[in-house]
Amino acid sequence: MAVLGAGAIGSSVGADLARAGHDVALIDQWPAHVEAMKAHGLHVMMPEEELHTPVQALHLCELCTIQRQFDIVFLAAKSYDTPWMVQLIKPYLKPGGVLVSLQNSLNDEWIIPELGYQRDIASVVELAANLFEPGRVRRFTPHGRTWFALGEIHGRETPRLQEVAGILNAAGKTEISTNIWGAKWSKLVVNSMTAGVSGILGTPGNELIRRPEIRRLFIKLGRESLQVGLALGYSLEPLFGLTAEEILGSTDEVLEKILLTLFSKVSKGGRSMILQDHLKGRRSEIDYINGLVVRKGREAGVPTPLNEAITSLTRQIEQGVLKPTLSNAAVLEH
Repeated sequence: MAVLGAGAIGSSVGADLARAGHDVALIDQWPAHVEAMKAHGLHVMMPEEELHTPVQALHLCELCTIQRQFDIVFLAAKSYDTPWMVQLIKPYLKPGGVLVSLQNSLNDEWIIPELGYQRDIASVVELAANLFEPGRVRRFTPHGRTWFALGEIHGRETPRLQEVAGILNAAGKTEISTNIWGAKWSKLVVNSMTAGVSGILGTPGNELIRRPEIRRLFIKLGRESLQVGLALGYSLEPLFGLTAEEILGSTDEVLEKILLTLFSKVSKGGRSMILQDHLKGRRSEIDYINGLVVRKGREAGVPTPLNEAITSLTRQIEQGVLKPTLSNAAVLEH
């Protein structure tokens, strides 16, 4: 098997698969990171422990040198890299092989036209990690607080889904979903509430959640995103180990409960993917989080002004017009 995109999430999962004895190659486009993995393996630092794991690592340019195909490819790349990475890996995926998207957003919508739904397994991931130094990952959700949902695109439970879930259990608790599209939209709601705001304000979400005015902002964003999903026919799915009974109640109550559960699982210091991108000076996935909510809202005829504001401010940060700072909260309040 392979992990394509060995960033913070891909490296965390890849190291766990290797430690479990699986034959797994980690393929990435950051040369220094690949060289560090080749020379020293992966160091994954968690709140209670630090693990050092030897791994097989490949540069993207080395992919053409391998004379084998993969049964399973775990795709953990940025959403904007999905189309070309799927085309890249397609010749190296066995005819009966499967690609598992361990990504945010609705990447399966772009994977299926290239591979077909029969070769795609969708997922929802709750694993928080940062990667700023080659070969060294800071993971903020240890194994006991890491959670995955896996689902077939058609919604049925299959033997291969059970098999992949068993494999992924090495990285965290893995459950099978028969409503994976609903689960993915539910995760998009959570990401749209927190990731962009954290990036704009330059502050980790588990610090922002303690500020009442920011918590209200999170809820307003989630309300917009949830309304879009309901208009499109998605049904809210329990996430992060919550039960169906625990997400009953008013919209705001449910959104707040999901937020509190999310941040209870992430140790202090974890940064959202948008904030990490700002700190690294690279393009973020905002167009595939809040920006996607905006585009889907237009399709459904649902206004999303706050998600539009988050998307616009994030683009201004990427263009150097703004800097991530708490003072940006005043802009969002208006």
